[in-house]
Amino acid sequence: MHPLLSLSVFWLLPLALTLEEDSPLDCIPRRSVPYHRDNAHLFHEEGVSNYSTMLLREDLDLLVLGAREAVYALDLNDISKKLASVKWEVTQKQEDECKNKGKDPETDCKNYIRILHKTEDNKMYVCGTNAFDPECDYMSYVDGKLTLEKKGEDGKGKCPFDPFQRYASIMFENNLYSATSMNFLGSEPVLMRSNPVSIRTEFKSSWLNEPNFVSMAQMPEGELSEDGDDDKVYLFFSETAVECDCYNKLVVSRVARVCKGDLGGQRTLQKKWTSFLKARMDCPVLESQLPYIIQDTYRWCDPQQRWKDCLFYAIFTPQSDTSDLSAVCVYRVSDISRVFAEGKYKTPVPVETSFVKWVMYSGDVPVPRPGACIDNEARKAGITQTLDLPDRTLQFIKDRPLMDQAIQPIGEKPLLVRRGATFTRIIVNQVQAADGEKYHVMFIGTEQGTVLKAVNYDGEMFIIEEIQLFPHPEPIKIMAFSNVTGQIYAGSDAGAAQIPLATCGRSSSCMDCVLTRDPYCGWDKVVGKCILLSSSQSELIQSVKKGDASLCPDADPVKPLNRSFWPGGNLKLNCPSPSNLAKTSWERDGSPLITEPRIQHIGDTLLILNASNSDIGRYRCLSVESSKAAEYKTTVAIYQVSVGPAGPGNKNLLFPQAQRDGPSVTGLQAVLGLFVVGFLVLLAWNFYKGHIPLPWNCRKNQEQPQDQEGLNSSVTYQEALRPALAEDKPLVSGTDNGTSNNNHTGGEAAFSAAEENDAPKVNLPSLQFIDDESEI
Repeated sequence: MHPLLSLSVFWLLPLALTLEEDSPLDCIPRRSVPYHRDNAHLFHEEGVSNYSTMLLREDLDLLVLGAREAVYALDLNDISKKLASVKWEVTQKQEDECKNKGKDPETDCKNYIRILHKTEDNKMYVCGTNAFDPECDYMSYVDGKLTLEKKGEDGKGKCPFDPFQRYASIMFENNLYSATSMNFLGSEPVLMRSNPVSIRTEFKSSWLNEPNFVSMAQMPEGELSEDGDDDKVYLFFSETAVECDCYNKLVVSRVARVCKGDLGGQRTLQKKWTSFLKARMDCPVLESQLPYIIQDTYRWCDPQQRWKDCLFYAIFTPQSDTSDLSAVCVYRVSDISRVFAEGKYKTPVPVETSFVKWVMYSGDVPVPRPGACIDNEARKAGITQTLDLPDRTLQFIKDRPLMDQAIQPIGEKPLLVRRGATFTRIIVNQVQAADGEKYHVMFIGTEQGTVLKAVNYDGEMFIIEEIQLFPHPEPIKIMAFSNVTGQIYAGSDAGAAQIPLATCGRSSSCMDCVLTRDPYCGWDKVVGKCILLSSSQSELIQSVKKGDASLCPDADPVKPLNRSFWPGGNLKLNCPSPSNLAKTSWERDGSPLITEPRIQHIGDTLLILNASNSDIGRYRCLSVESSKAAEYKTTVAIYQVSVGPAGPGNKNLLFPQAQRDGPSVTGLQAVLGLFVVGFLVLLAWNFYKGHIPLPWNCRKNQEQPQDQEGLNSSVTYQEALRPALAEDKPLVSGTDNGTSNNNHTGGEAAFSAAEENDAPKVNLPSLQFIDDESEI
């Protein structure tokens, strides 16, 4: 074999494996649900935008929604019902100050609500950007009213200055943990706890280097801990990698964590985190050379299991424009915790080329372990709080907060990789199917304003459906799920939407219901409908892993539809497929229909051009869909095609026809009538004024000499009519308001009609001296 050929085979082999293994890259949803007002409950207030902050108050049956300069209390069961609202607008002085700092007064210099958290006294803590001067306040909902207490707390370090900058925050035991920027320029990123003692990160690139914050989560790791460990707060973000030996900036995904009981150091790291550690997160998408960037996370925990079994679902997108893939990776909390508790550290080492190289630290690690929470072992050594930690431990963590080991997802590969609309947000819900197993259903928001509903069945990623939430494509910026209502809530710049976990009624047949493989839905043979498992007491037909529809009863026969055509005309037969995964085929009189230039199968339509008697027959459209169990054929439509006159049932005939009625014809008739009436009125007025001689006076008028200068004595009737109509146009059309170019009255129409005649034209220069009616 030629060396170059063998080398090309060597390089192409991984690509071939990639294409074979990741064929689901182009996987499409089984069902695409376009926008319809019945799909979701929508909320939008005129003049208000950016509905990107949500707080579920299930204790009050409320969805508290933060937007630009407003907070809304919506009915949790139907968010289209607004129960209360409160405005929080910036003052003119604040807007002017923001404008003077170079910000856009129409976008930047407003108050974008960015933080909404419930406090332990059942109030709400709310913060807004406040024209690039963040401010926080307390809010209550009493007697159906939202009320701001107007305490005006400083929001620096809690809420972002920039309304379009990513941030993260949680409220844990009435303590606010926030990740944002401390200054107006956004150049001082910080992870901060506001109460009871303010603790934050160091302003060092080794701690946070141009970060883009994503989300935060709390883990009760101290609960029933044998080691006396502390609860943790995890922060997910991306940043420019300090450890990369490269000329260009490389962005990587990170997870950091701090301990709840951290009070800072006594001398070193005063009022700074002593437990801040961070590690790289990998989501290895096969075709990418650059690491994918984290965009959102969702913490899922089984209430019957311990915290170590919790999972983090994370969305990743490429950092280059050469790829249009998005991925979902899943991480165990126990794997993340192990890296921080037992992993090696990275350390900076200066090299001759005057830059710092980060390598694995191989020296002695101080005791207590740098970055560790206070546990039983530390307490035995007399260290009961972080203020007691020795300077050697604190200095170590100050210089080396980065772990050497990267955190890998479960299976060391993504759970889902898909080409198309970029993923933006994710939530996960667990449901028990009819087979008794529990499945994690992912609801993924996209930049196109759609929500993907996907499940992984034993390694097979299956996208059940894709739902368009908003009338126009809008990136989904926030998603939330309520266990009380079983509803999903999503927010975008344009508004907020609410959808159920499943809409089983979209499947009209048993086969369609089973092949949808939705763990929420099953076919009830008694009522003959696809319904929710949770709402049925009887055994339903469902097969989520294989899509086995063999247990389905025979479907009701499809009623044939009559279609007729004119010889030489065109005929269109529709066959809407119930599934994007199905292929449609046509039969005529029981035999497969062979396509030819005259007979085209285009999408869901069969188009017959120049139809003739040979096209008469019975046409049947079949939907063919394969699952792991078998291949299933369904009759979608049957047409009995014959030759005959066009009638009400022949709306699929495709040839031009004259329109005999309708609004456009009626309007034309009305305009024509006005034209005739206007012309007659104008003609009568000219007879009355003597501008046009009566027929019986024609001879007498012709004998009289013409007094007007410049008019030829041999002017004909049509020549006399033309200037009269032109001159008298204002008298017919009324007062001229400067819009005569667009608004034509009956007189102007008559003038235009007169211009179309073939009569000799008046010499216009000879009429320039005529100024008013008296001169005529």
